[in-house]
Amino acid sequence: MTTSNYATERETTEGRVFTVTGGDWDQIVSGTDPINDERIVVNMGPQHPSTHGVLRLILELEGETVREARSVIGYLHTGIEKNLEYRNWVQGTTFVTRMDYLAPLFNETAYSLAVEKLLGITDDITERATTIRVLMMELNRIASHLVWVATTAMELGAINMMLYGFREREYILDIFESVTGLRMNHAYVRPGGVAQDVPDEAIVKIHRFLKMMPKRLKEYEDLLSGQPIWIERTTNVAVLDATGCLALGVTGPVLRSAGLAWDLRKTMPYCGYETYEFDVPTHTDGDVWGRYLVRLAEIRESLKLVEQAVDRLKPGPVMVADRKIAWPAQLAIGVDGMGNSLEHVAKIMGQSMESLIHHFKLVTEGFRVPPGQVYVGIESPRGELGVHAVSDGGTRPYRVHYREPSFVNLQALPAMSEGGLIADVIAGGASLDPVMGGCDR
Repeated sequence: MTTSNYATERETTEGRVFTVTGGDWDQIVSGTDPINDERIVVNMGPQHPSTHGVLRLILELEGETVREARSVIGYLHTGIEKNLEYRNWVQGTTFVTRMDYLAPLFNETAYSLAVEKLLGITDDITERATTIRVLMMELNRIASHLVWVATTAMELGAINMMLYGFREREYILDIFESVTGLRMNHAYVRPGGVAQDVPDEAIVKIHRFLKMMPKRLKEYEDLLSGQPIWIERTTNVAVLDATGCLALGVTGPVLRSAGLAWDLRKTMPYCGYETYEFDVPTHTDGDVWGRYLVRLAEIRESLKLVEQAVDRLKPGPVMVADRKIAWPAQLAIGVDGMGNSLEHVAKIMGQSMESLIHHFKLVTEGFRVPPGQVYVGIESPRGELGVHAVSDGGTRPYRVHYREPSFVNLQALPAMSEGGLIADVIAGGASLDPVMGGCDR
């Protein structure tokens, strides 16, 4: 004889009759369904290709629905902030540039602005050096957003966009190599100015890029914006409204895609951004689709800023005039492409003994920074990048701590993911654009 756990039953002359009554469906099912309360814990990472680095996500699933999400970081820890305490103030740029490796010039600029504020020389930075900083940062912003579009598209199945995004980024890296000598990890922006001037060949490449890039952006939109699968995978996915962003400290394109036009270049200007003409793109839906539209719009605004910065490049020094602070900024490369040229060495050695001693002490020991502490925030491609620098009056930082937007924004992932599908964790996590070099500094 069989029985039913779903309804009461009784025997009649017509046979067995089941009486189905009301009740809580979850309680009814839980008494009979052996897998109703079964949840699966899935480790996504730390080597998963969609996590942009060594990020581990612990997802508790019920079917394909994410019930709980936890982010585990630390797999890429480099101790950069601690290492800064054992190098002089200028050498610090070679460390901070390696944190968010997709936005190295922003790391360097924020650090240099903080050191200059401690030194009290903010107003002494030359106009050409400040303009070059803006020029390089906006090119870097475009390169970073190109990586975001390329990798996010790849993760959602649009393989061609991956190739196109990195193709254009490669051109920007060629410009960086012409200016700084390196494609990444430049240590180009330094306290007092920049390491060396922008050569004419780089200006030619920038003009070509400004002419080419608007057409390529149109191609991206033709490829993605009207694509039904792309729209379906990004619209109303990983939604985080402005209230949620503010509660979690989220900044950058994620905040602006929720409708709040908060951009430090406008709200708390630095490097003369208040004298440039540009808009702050926003969206209102707060989803992956909105973050995509905001980033494409930001690329267009950065192109406007790059064009204005190139037009403003007037002849002049690129390092502060104070010789007790100014790191050598007009270097000449030797025939081996590595060391200083013999002419440059002869120039240094041929000056007075006092000048030679000063040069030696500046490079080996560094300059002293008055005691104090400052905080400087700038707008990186991922949001507010802040530097809290502390000096005890010595030639090395007492403490430098970064407010890294990747680290702060990443805590929004559970709020965006829980209650959604596991497939949307990929889109949501990618839309935050986390760079783990910044998280695990």
